[in-house]
Amino acid sequence: MRVCLLASGSKGNSLFIEAGETKFLVDAGLSAREILHRLASIGVEGSELSAIFISHEHGDHIRGAGTLGRRLGIPVLIGYSAHVQSREVFKRNNVIEFESGCSFLFRDVLIDPFPITHDSCDPVGFVVESREGRVGIATDLGIATRLVSEKLKGCRVLVLESNHDEGMLLNGPYPWHLKQRIKSRHGHLSNCESARLLEDLINPGLEGLFLAHLSEVNNDPSIAAHVFREKLGGQDVCSPRLIVGDQYASSSVLQV
Repeated sequence: MRVCLLASGSKGNSLFIEAGETKFLVDAGLSAREILHRLASIGVEGSELSAIFISHEHGDHIRGAGTLGRRLGIPVLIGYSAHVQSREVFKRNNVIEFESGCSFLFRDVLIDPFPITHDSCDPVGFVVESREGRVGIATDLGIATRLVSEKLKGCRVLVLESNHDEGMLLNGPYPWHLKQRIKSRHGHLSNCESARLLEDLINPGLEGLFLAHLSEVNNDPSIAAHVFREKLGGQDVCSPRLIVGDQYASSSVLQV
């Protein structure tokens, strides 16, 4: 199993996963050219991809998905409501709609899209399960519900949102209405909120933890990493590799 955050942040998001015999993307929020460039930087050709899965229809998650899907001749898998809102982007694509809360088999991997809270149409997180284990993905969510916690248990790799430092957000330059939106149940998880979610997800098999969707204005990679290292340092169940996502470059590749 290999996992890499090709891009992570408010300007574009894309996650590469290789599980079993299947290689695919979760979201494609950069240009198709840039995504192909970042894939090449980790030794992956676009022709190796089998699909693009979409978590929700915001531009920083779908910007390059239509073009990339058509160029590579691969399907785009997206929830019905999100597809309704983005039909123009995908009008010439091979689109496969899924239903949030209903798992399905894609090639040799089981995909479980589960509902999360965000200000978009029926946003989802994903659990990807293969012979090599489970990868849990939860970014762009305002609150970690009990369902989110239950779905992400037992994962070998986690990709968790760590959007903002609460102090930096409150004292930062954003207008108050935007600060309220980010802090709301339909906004984004802070470092501390995400670390509290991690408490419920620690298990002996956890080998990798990616911090995703860090705000360039309201967070700092060193602050986010410190919060999680403290949380991980307070237990002796597992010692996962910690990788912080970046907006402008691919992360290192986690191979487990």
